[in-house]
Amino acid sequence: MTRRGLVLFGLMSFIWGIPYLFIRVAVEEISPSVLVLGRTAIAAAILMPIALLRVDLRPILARWRWVVAFTAVEIAVPWVMLGAAEQHISSSLAGLLIAGVPLVGAMIALATGGADRFGRTGLVGLLIGFAGVAAIVGGDLGSADPVAFLEIAIVVVGYAVGPAILARRLGGLSSIGIMAVSLALSALIYVPIAAVQWPTTMPSSNVIWAVVILATICTAAAFLVFAALIDEIGPVRATVITYVNPGVAAVLGVVVLREAFTASMAIGFALVILGSVLATRRPAAMAAEPAALAESPAESTATAAYP
Repeated sequence: MTRRGLVLFGLMSFIWGIPYLFIRVAVEEISPSVLVLGRTAIAAAILMPIALLRVDLRPILARWRWVVAFTAVEIAVPWVMLGAAEQHISSSLAGLLIAGVPLVGAMIALATGGADRFGRTGLVGLLIGFAGVAAIVGGDLGSADPVAFLEIAIVVVGYAVGPAILARRLGGLSSIGIMAVSLALSALIYVPIAAVQWPTTMPSSNVIWAVVILATICTAAAFLVFAALIDEIGPVRATVITYVNPGVAAVLGVVVLREAFTASMAIGFALVILGSVLATRRPAAMAAEPAALAESPAESTATAAYP
């Protein structure tokens, strides 16, 4: 990997590891819907002009049904669910549980006709990974709201389904155009919802800064940096950040917010990472496919979760 690639990789690992911390800070004073509105509106205001200058949005709008579906499962629903969950569980725990996204993605591939990608190693990986999830949850089950775990489960499924829609139904379209339209659509959806739940008093500066950072750095800038990372090292290696982000989230939660980090969480996270690597590893026959297919632009954002 080049020096530029290493810098971009480290930057993305950090940028998509910090949202859990700032979400936790924000939802202490504002509702998850207000947070989502602020984050999507600001990010859309940044990305939409860039998209309009670079991209013809008409092909994207022509597939509006799938754009709406992607928006719902990747942004509109998961982001509000994640905010609601972090009102009751730590940012560290939320980040570690999100590490299960590759496992659910592998299950979706298996259930929708991708069984040829799975051998014994893949199935063993799924079992190991879900054992890790059980260990993470089990270490905090007694002190956390069970509803929060259900909300995180919705987030994980959404983050796994969204990439499948990108790859299979929105392939060949500009990813920056899709994200700009999706963020703008999400903002419009949350205007009336957030209006009902608008805070009666001005949030603290910490919360305001948390929303601004989530929108500008963790969303708009993150997407542009991730696109640069893909151009530099390719989509396959770029997705390794999926395994690093939760660790960053856990460390920040412990160091900054003084959250608890148990031995079962550490063991569970290690099992989830091991299981994810095994479950998503391409069999030898698949690995022999042409490099052009492996580096397909349609797949470049297909494994990215937007926390």
